[in-house]
Parts: sequence; structure tokens; C-alpha cells
Amino acid sequence: MADRLYGLPPSEFTAARTEEARAAKDAGDVRLSREIAKLRRPTLSAWAVNRLSREHPGELAELLDVGERLRAAWQEQDAGELAELTRLRGEVSGKVGRLARQAAELSPAAGTEVDQTLDAAVVDAEAAAEVRGGRLVKPLHYSGFAPAPIPRERPAPRRRQSPEDEAAQAEQLARAREEAEARRAREREEARTAHQEWAEALEAARKEHDERAEKVARLEKKLAKARGKLDDARQRLEVTSREERHARLRLERLTAS
Repeated sequence: MADRLYGLPPSEFTAARTEEARAAKDAGDVRLSREIAKLRRPTLSAWAVNRLSREHPGELAELLDVGERLRAAWQEQDAGELAELTRLRGEVSGKVGRLARQAAELSPAAGTEVDQTLDAAVVDAEAAAEVRGGRLVKPLHYSGFAPAPIPRERPAPRRRQSPEDEAAQAEQLARAREEAEARRAREREEARTAHQEWAEALEAARKEHDERAEKVARLEKKLAKARGKLDDARQRLEVTSREERHARLRLERLTAS
């Protein structure tokens, strides 16, 4: 059931989740209904990555395999293998990223989130497992550093930075600031998405409550009417029982005399 929900576009997720939760509740499985209601709607970029495991499993498996081999090369400090796999990673990541973008019209920010999620899956085994599972609710980010091969020679002494090095450092700092701003923008978007999702869930819950309250009110009205008829029947029973007893006693006296 969860696999089916996370295969749906985000715009259809909330309504389908509400329907599944209501069906489970009507079937008497309240616990399952609550678990379904807790499922979070995926962001557009997360859904685009989720589609890879369903529609392009071979290409995704190729990327994750490159990641596994790349991590092994890091562990073994194999510089030659690391260089070759780094080149291959760029080719496969680009191909898989293009496939993910075919899912929908992605904004530049969402496209960046797709790339960051795929990068995280390459360098981190836990992220790879999440991507392979196809149930992401938000993009993934890897904040650590990938280990590099240990240098075999004594490092050269530090030299004065050239203008090119200074320009590269300035570019790196500017990129770090851009990434920090993009991260804050993602957090704001995630907060807006979460609020919208819960607002929609609240509206659905309120609608369900009102429908059931109306149904209960109708049943209570019918019950009150039935209770009134029951009281009338009970009174008639008491009267007829009393009159039957009097008639029987009178008959017995007349018969005895």
C-alpha cells in the first residue's frame, strides 16, 4: 500500500492516503489506519527520485553499484580505481539525473535537490538504501567528507597562493554561501509543504467528523422516536395485562357461584 502511495504524484498523494486510511478504519483496522495517516507526502524532487526505482531500476542499480565500488576504493586507498570510478560516476549520475528530471517539470532548485540526493546515494550506504527503497519524502544531503587516498610521498611545503588559487578560493566561499542559502530555502519549502499537508489532512478529518456526527444525529433522532414508541407499547401492555387479570378474576367468581 505504501509503495503504491509513494508511486503517485505528490498532488494525488494526500487524497489517496486519506482514502486508504478511511478504508482501513472502516475495515476495523484502526492501528493500520493511523499508520497510513502518518505517511508524509513526498516533495516533488523526492518523488522524481522515487520513480527511478519503479521505472528505471536498471539505471539506478548501475549508479548505486558505482557508489558501492567507489566507497570500496576509498577504503582500500586505491588511487587508480578511485580516479576511474570518479569519472564513471559523473557519466552515470548525469544519465540517471536526466531520467529523474523526465518525471515532471522540475524547477532549478528541485533539479539541484535531485542531484544532491543521487550524490548522497553514491557516497553513503544508508542513503543508497533509502533511494533504492523508493519511499523518500524529502531530498537527501550528504554533509560529510569522502575519504581520499593517502598520499605516498611527503607533501610539498606550502607556497604562497597564486591569483588563480585566490580566485578559486573566493569561488568556493561564494558557492558555500549559495549552498547555505539554498539549504535555508529548502527548509522553508519543507516547512510550507508539511503545513499544507497537515492542513489538508485537518480538512479531511473535519469533513469526516462532520459527516459521522450528522449520521449519529440522525440515528439518535430515530432512536428517540423508537424509544417513544416503546414506551407507548409498554403502557398498552400494562393496561391490557391489568384489565385481563380483572376480567379473569370476575369470570372465576361467577363460575364458582
